[in-house]
Amino acid sequence: MRDDGSAEPGMTTDGEAVDAALLARLLPQRYPFRLIDRVVAFEDGARLVARKGVTAGEPFFAGHFPTRPVMPGVLMCEALAQASAVLVARTTPPPAAGVTLRVRGLERVRFRRPVVPGDVLELEVRVIAREPGRWRFRGRVRVETAVAAEIEFQVAEIAAPAGIHATAVIAPGARLGVDVTVGPYAVVGPQVEIGDRTTIGPHAVLDGHTTIGVANRIFQFASVGAEPQDLKYRGEPSRLVIGDRNLIREFATLNPGTTGGGLLTSVGDDNLFMNYSHVGHDSHVGNRCILANSCALAGHVTLEDFVMVGGLAAVHQFTRIGESALIGGGAMVTHDVPPFCNAAGDRARIRGLNVIGLRRRGFDAARIRLIKQAYRILFDSDVPVAEARTRAIAELGADGDVGRMLAFIAASKRGLCPAGRAGSPSDDDGDA
Repeated sequence: MRDDGSAEPGMTTDGEAVDAALLARLLPQRYPFRLIDRVVAFEDGARLVARKGVTAGEPFFAGHFPTRPVMPGVLMCEALAQASAVLVARTTPPPAAGVTLRVRGLERVRFRRPVVPGDVLELEVRVIAREPGRWRFRGRVRVETAVAAEIEFQVAEIAAPAGIHATAVIAPGARLGVDVTVGPYAVVGPQVEIGDRTTIGPHAVLDGHTTIGVANRIFQFASVGAEPQDLKYRGEPSRLVIGDRNLIREFATLNPGTTGGGLLTSVGDDNLFMNYSHVGHDSHVGNRCILANSCALAGHVTLEDFVMVGGLAAVHQFTRIGESALIGGGAMVTHDVPPFCNAAGDRARIRGLNVIGLRRRGFDAARIRLIKQAYRILFDSDVPVAEARTRAIAELGADGDVGRMLAFIAASKRGLCPAGRAGSPSDDDGDA
């Protein structure tokens, strides 16, 4: 508009509503920070005029200031930047797909009068210089005939790498491998390293000193590497290290270590963490484990390879779960569970062998039969553990699968889950 308030050539009285989808594509900001309502004039590659009606219900007035509402100057600058984004989008040729715009600097900023509820802002931006991928603008905010603010600023066109959504936030310092995909609104922190061919879903958050291997899939809303849930944590640079080909499903949480546990939480390869599963600080998960929905590992828990933890189960801190053990749904595990065993109940007790799991791993009949013999000696013989171990070594030797069971028992510090019943080592105890 001219200084006398009359419309300039090409300007309509009402103009056209701003395309919200276009702004969403070009700008990372979302409600309540869309600060232009209508476009009332446009000159291709040169100039754009937009309007913003300032109402008493604007959310920024609640804190700026409750008794004397004044629009913050920084938001007037933001409104001009958004007007410049619309100009860039409409200029021929438009930005390439996947490009977002970032303000790179403000200069000669002048605020000349306050903006209050009821004001209608006229936001004019003019191009004063243009280079490939970079624009320089002069912006002016008017209320009727009075100038409220003037600035000069630069805008850069930022092309997102292939597979990185325009709304994803990748912090400077983050390291992404080849063919990494990051979905909408996902956040990757500055100390995160992501291996090749890993997929990060929408709204997932990866933070802390976190290293992720290749070909992992992290689904929407997962939280990986956030500060450990430990009141003793004081910001030390602890780590979370995740191997390859893991599936981390919705709302799963994996925390890094603490000083009390060696500053490391580790996860091996080919594991499945279902919805709402939790891996606490300083825990160590082996390979090919499955954590079902809403199960939780407290801090300092160790899961050896091929462990399955049922839904809603919880494992007490410092507890160890041996190779190919099966934890029943809803179990409360407060003591160590030896390799190949089933444990279930509150508090969990050993209730046989995970024979089905062993068969799925490819254990043959002779191998399973030997494990069953060891189980009967160790848990069904009604003799002290030390005596049972001596007998097992004498009758079966201390090598292979039996040796792993014996070594696990010897290393137990929390003690073993008690046997739930005498008799068969498995509910599926056909001849193996």
